[in-house]
Amino acid sequence: MSLARQLLVLQALVVAVVVVAASVIAYLDARRTVQRHAEVETTAVVEAIADAPFVVEAVTGPDPTAVLQPYVETVRSDTDLSFITVFAPDRTRFTHPDPAQIGQPFRGTIELALEGRTFTETYTGTLGPSVRATGPIVDSDGRVVALVSAGITLDAIGADLARALPGIIGTGLLTLAVGTAGSWLISRRLRRQTGGLDAAALKRMLDYHNAVLHSVREGLLLLDGDRRLQLVNDEARRLLGIDAEANGRHVTDLGLSRDLAETLAGQGRTVDEVHVSGGRVLVVNQAPTGAPGGSDGTVVTLRDHTELQALTGELDSVRAFAESLRAQSHEAANRLHTTVSLIELGRGQDAVEFATAELATSQRLTDRVVDAVEEPVLAALLLGKTATAHERGVRLDIDPGTAVGTTGIPSGDLVTIVGNLLDNAIDAALTGEPPREVHFAAWVEEGRLEITVEDSGSGITEGQIPHLFERGWSTKGTPGRGLGLALVAQAVRRNAGSIDVRHGPGAPFSVSLPVRAPLDVAP
Repeated sequence: MSLARQLLVLQALVVAVVVVAASVIAYLDARRTVQRHAEVETTAVVEAIADAPFVVEAVTGPDPTAVLQPYVETVRSDTDLSFITVFAPDRTRFTHPDPAQIGQPFRGTIELALEGRTFTETYTGTLGPSVRATGPIVDSDGRVVALVSAGITLDAIGADLARALPGIIGTGLLTLAVGTAGSWLISRRLRRQTGGLDAAALKRMLDYHNAVLHSVREGLLLLDGDRRLQLVNDEARRLLGIDAEANGRHVTDLGLSRDLAETLAGQGRTVDEVHVSGGRVLVVNQAPTGAPGGSDGTVVTLRDHTELQALTGELDSVRAFAESLRAQSHEAANRLHTTVSLIELGRGQDAVEFATAELATSQRLTDRVVDAVEEPVLAALLLGKTATAHERGVRLDIDPGTAVGTTGIPSGDLVTIVGNLLDNAIDAALTGEPPREVHFAAWVEEGRLEITVEDSGSGITEGQIPHLFERGWSTKGTPGRGLGLALVAQAVRRNAGSIDVRHGPGAPFSVSLPVRAPLDVAP
């Protein structure tokens, strides 16, 4: 049985029990009301007859029955009572609806009435069980000269109650019908929302849901139409640094980077957007959960590309070094052909001078970089960028004071920082007038690695500085740009460093990173 059907049956049973209980209570209340009404009515009739001077004169006269029987029967008929009996203190009846009972002793309690009090009781008399009121008839001297009793049989009360019973039953049935219809509508809505699944199937789905939610290697966020966080898995908490109390918060209150928060605040579809947040490179996908154009919320998935980005940076440095070797190999082939030609022309001395001069220049650069930079990946990166810059018509000048020993800084972060700064500087130098140059320097001072990069380009304005490290922002205006400096800032923050840039020509960048190992600085 589906959950909706179980709920329908349960609600129907509850409504039926409530309706039956309410109907019984209403019936009992109606019975008490009718009985109380009978007591009040009979008491009023008894007191009215007892207070009538005509009745006092009649009961003390020679023939009370002849005088009172017609009067009492008229009153009884007008008030719809079952009986009104006037009788002597010795119980002898003066009146009765059944004339045969006149002169017979009255059946009932009279002690309280003889004491001068009017009371009510339920008693079985000649007409059967009845609710009756009995009171005294007193003369002008206050003596009880007779008694009067008026009552309504329980059969008559039952008839009155029976007239009220259809209304009680009808109200109960109507309430039951409305309750059942409401339960059916609720059940139908619940069946649509649960897909007609039973409780066991829903529990299995919940178990599978929790298992998948906490086992997937991608971060998962569920946002409602108001852009508030409704669900987050463990991986998303780790990637975004979200605490356990984040559910219900707006995306702008989660401590995310501005561009990522703006992306999540929108309800559009996002495919493989790269964002930098909390020191991580994240690939973000977002899709709405409801109908197109609706506001039911969105599902957001996050993939961590931080390590992949670092490996990509290292791969870029290796690729640049390989390109440098290729370029040098090409130039070496040209130099070899030139040297061979000089020898064939009989100019051996010129051939020797030409070959050794080019070799010495290249070797001096390599020796200087290798001697000054003990980080092999960073040294390879500088040699590769030097060759790349040379091919593009830019001179990369490595400051003679550059000296970097073992710093303990992850090589991937060094490649990310230095490689992106040099790439930006080379691109900026190409936009300026010749000579196009990039100046690089690195040294260790007071336990910190200091890196500076400056170019001969036009530089940046003061208003551009706040946007330099935002993902997607670039002075080039080319799609797909604007990620390099964001990665630089992320790597710097990850290593507890700082980065500074000054506006104006050259756009000098300065990076300061704390070293993590004993230094071995080249002199």
